[in-house]
Amino acid sequence: MSTYKHDPEEGLSQPVLLVFFGMIAAGKSYLASAWAKQHGVVYYNSDRVRKELAGLKATSGQKEEVDAGIYTPEFSRRTYDALIEHAEENFRKNPQAVVVLDGSYQSAAERALLQKLFAVRVRLLFVYCYCAESVVKERLEIRAGDPDAVSDGTWEIYLSQKKRFQPIEEDEGLDFLELDTEAPLEQLLKKVNSKVFQHPPPTT
Repeated sequence: MSTYKHDPEEGLSQPVLLVFFGMIAAGKSYLASAWAKQHGVVYYNSDRVRKELAGLKATSGQKEEVDAGIYTPEFSRRTYDALIEHAEENFRKNPQAVVVLDGSYQSAAERALLQKLFAVRVRLLFVYCYCAESVVKERLEIRAGDPDAVSDGTWEIYLSQKKRFQPIEEDEGLDFLELDTEAPLEQLLKKVNSKVFQHPPPTT
């Protein structure tokens, strides 16, 4: 029997790993950070973690080619392993913790790894963020001129990621929510809250 009981009036008192994912400029970081701030929970962003591992400032621009520099498959593996370690550390310190991870999680294998490591102990919920391609291009153009931007995503990287990205399939067995991030932030937060605070059906 499931023991998760989320009551928005009492706050998030049960263990939850909430994973915001999607392609570059899909709005996942904006939504993930806003939700984490709303509830006062820990939040880990893959871009920030990647640059920490490289000894760089979060806003240090690294305009690399696809799969080059700190964006090689090997360095990406280090980055996503570090996200796992951060989540593990929080659950070790507090078995009732709520942790937010923010990254592309573009492969079914990467998502399956999180299931294998966490699903037995905590409620694992994925929030897939997407938007129209025209919006992606607009957001990338704005980001290119923002000195405080953390992500180094470009249109070329987006096109490469688009070829690789594996949408969620039913046989993955994930608990997930899909959100078009062109909607107002307040509306998006309400939808995430409705999903997080629901009482999952009993399992055997």
